[in-house]
Amino acid sequence: MKAVLALVAGVLLVTSLQVAAQEASFRIVAKDGKFEPTSIDVPAGKPFTLEVVNQGAAAIEFESKDLKQEKVIAPGASSKINFKSLKPGTYRFVDEYREATAKGTLVAR
Repeated sequence: MKAVLALVAGVLLVTSLQVAAQEASFRIVAKDGKFEPTSIDVPAGKPFTLEVVNQGAAAIEFESKDLKQEKVIAPGASSKINFKSLKPGTYRFVDEYREATAKGTLVAR
């Protein structure tokens, strides 16, 4: 009986790791007052991770009122933001320190 329980626990662990490994991951880079890319398509209704990388010489503040996210990221640093899911739509984000030039969108489809 213990062997069966251990086997079931092992199968559940492997399945959980496989599901986590399949989660979508996206990356944006902030540099010279701009984001690259400026628009990213993400899966609607599914979890995903967004990595924000600051390759600039000054701190940035990734902010999105649409996504209810705000993070200050030091020069040369990065930060990952995990999303459980988004409804279909377009979600705007900016570098609050450089709003005139550093803007972008996540488009959930």
